[in-house]
Amino acid sequence: MSELILHHYTLSPFSEKARAMLGYAGLEWQSVTVPEMPPRPKLAPLAGGYRKIPVAQIGADIFCDTRTLSREIARLANKPELVVENCSQEVQNFVSEVDLSIFLASIVTAGNLTLLRRVLKESSLLGLGRLLVDRVRMGSKSKVKTGSPKTMRRQVAAHLNHMETLLTGDFLFGDTPNAGDFSAYHSLWFRRDLAGRLLASSHPKVDAWMNRMQAFGQGLRKDIGADKALDIARQAEPRALPVQVEQAPLLGQSVRVAPCDYGRDPVLGELCYCDANTLVLRRNDPVVGQVHVHFPREGYVLSKAH
Repeated sequence: MSELILHHYTLSPFSEKARAMLGYAGLEWQSVTVPEMPPRPKLAPLAGGYRKIPVAQIGADIFCDTRTLSREIARLANKPELVVENCSQEVQNFVSEVDLSIFLASIVTAGNLTLLRRVLKESSLLGLGRLLVDRVRMGSKSKVKTGSPKTMRRQVAAHLNHMETLLTGDFLFGDTPNAGDFSAYHSLWFRRDLAGRLLASSHPKVDAWMNRMQAFGQGLRKDIGADKALDIARQAEPRALPVQVEQAPLLGQSVRVAPCDYGRDPVLGELCYCDANTLVLRRNDPVVGQVHVHFPREGYVLSKAH
């Protein structure tokens, strides 16, 4: 069993992206199921105020955002193609679009009775109501500009047409998958597999590609309790950091890091490492002691704590 712990929940699209990468990598991993929305008292000692899911953990190192998680999966399984910065500029441009604007359009326009029934299987009616209120509040604080439902439906249709033309081989950019495939996968999983918006007749190549992606499985999962994950962090020390090369004016200072799109709750800590792709905060928590929380540079804002 690898040391990687994934804090996630079943219906989370980005959690599905992480589970799919774990399947492709053939990794064994440990699973902690978290609530669909804050408060998450058993996750807060690890990730502070960070509200997005999934969060990954290896000992006392905590990884926020699937960009940082993909680096850990790539490292553990020797799958460098999972790291977007290792891919071509074409793939990087594709990922930047599908991980934000296409993702949001896909999710917003997926809603139907099939999806509602699926959500209710995972939650109560009261829980669903609370989740909807939480997501409306999160959307009201978002800095992402979204179009009308009609515009977003057109955006999704254009995206599917583009993918259909890209699929000249088994995967979007060749005979093997890379970061682009996994970034495109999870929003379509939400539409096809949860909301039942079928693709086979309108986009047969995309549908077949989805089946190939799912054939990788999700690796070997072992469920553990949240308290066990806290114990693991408490008994570990953060791993040694790389040598700091880049000059960073806030290094060693108290800072806040927050997503710049939605779910913009900040995490506070000491900036202990940064490079072109990564930010690492050192946090001390009374429950687990010292942890290092890792973020990608892209999509996040770093500022001095007030």
